Amino acid sequence: MDLFDPPVAFHFSVVFVGMVPPVPDMAFQEVSGLESGIDLEPLVEGGENRFVHQLPKPATRSNLQLKRGMTTAASGLVQWCKSTLEGDFAEAIVPKDINVSLLNQMRIPVASWSVGNAFPVKWSVGNFDAMKNELAIETIELAYTTLKRMM
Repeated sequence: MDLFDPPVAFHFSVVFVGMVPPVPDMAFQEVSGLESGIDLEPLVEGGENRFVHQLPKPATRSNLQLKRGMTTAASGLVQWCKSTLEGDFAEAIVPKDINVSLLNQMRIPVASWSVGNAFPVKWSVGNFDAMKNELAIETIELAYTTLKRMM
């Protein structure tokens, strides 16, 4: 990849590390939420009127959202979401690590993010509308603890 040739946003892959059974149905229409930031807490120092100190708080992260066409209940991802969201905490939540990569035309990663300790917090299905000819889309929202840009 040339420095002046930015990658395209439509060619990407999502890989769940250690998903059992292996998940062959990882084609997603959209990935969003790869963001983190640091909130600040203002601190006014007595007698100092020229400025306000800005103290950093721990990093905050958005939830990762994955959109795709609906799949069957046999999907490993669907099974993981069902056991987490419909299990009433009868079993411990099993977090997964996820790798999201932007790919070039030869399917080689040109940018990659490692999402650590992710688990589903929301699972929704798009609207059903008899007047439209569209795929049924499901959205899986995942909370996570770490986000690292790998390349």
